[in-house]
Amino acid sequence: MNQLYFAMATMQAFFADRFEDRKDRGATAVEYGLMVGLIAVVIIAAVVLLGENLDKLFDKVNAEMAPKVTG
Repeated sequence: MNQLYFAMATMQAFFADRFEDRKDRGATAVEYGLMVGLIAVVIIAAVVLLGENLDKLFDKVNAEMAPKVTG
């Protein structure tokens, strides 16, 4: 999933940079790359830090709702 996201973000940055008629293309591409990298790091950190807690929370809510839905 992450590899697909990185590939799509890289392609978007590449095509956006190619079709703009600007002289600072190199700097813009580097800036896009840095932004994509930072966003990826934030997403990965959030998933790692909150993943198990969210899973436990959803399991708890599911367990509490199951008797009410079926009963």
